[in-house]
Amino acid sequence: MQELPQILYCHCAYAQVVPREVKHRVLERLSAAGVEFEAVPDLCELSARRDPRLADYARQNGLRIAACFPRAVQGLFAAAGCPLSEKEATIVNLRTLQADEAADALLGPTGSTGNSNKEET
Repeated sequence: MQELPQILYCHCAYAQVVPREVKHRVLERLSAAGVEFEAVPDLCELSARRDPRLADYARQNGLRIAACFPRAVQGLFAAAGCPLSEKEATIVNLRTLQADEAADALLGPTGSTGNSNKEET
């Protein structure tokens, strides 16, 4: 397995549940930071297709995922047959955080992501 980036960005292309301005600003910040990341069109689609990349990501330590609600992301990985460890991954909720808060959580040092993993209603 090749080395994967520590950041996985979901563009939520099909569900369109994440505000457009948040998605675009976070993507701009990631690009401007010069960090390596992987952008996927939609984690829901990858899960439905049981894409093998999800298993690779699930095994990775220190992964940060920009997507939607943590419980939903956990469910997508589980449905694809590769459960995601909460201890090994941080899920940054683009539905509830402001763009700069989300980008800071993705780009900040490990352990400084605040409460971006918490479910919000």
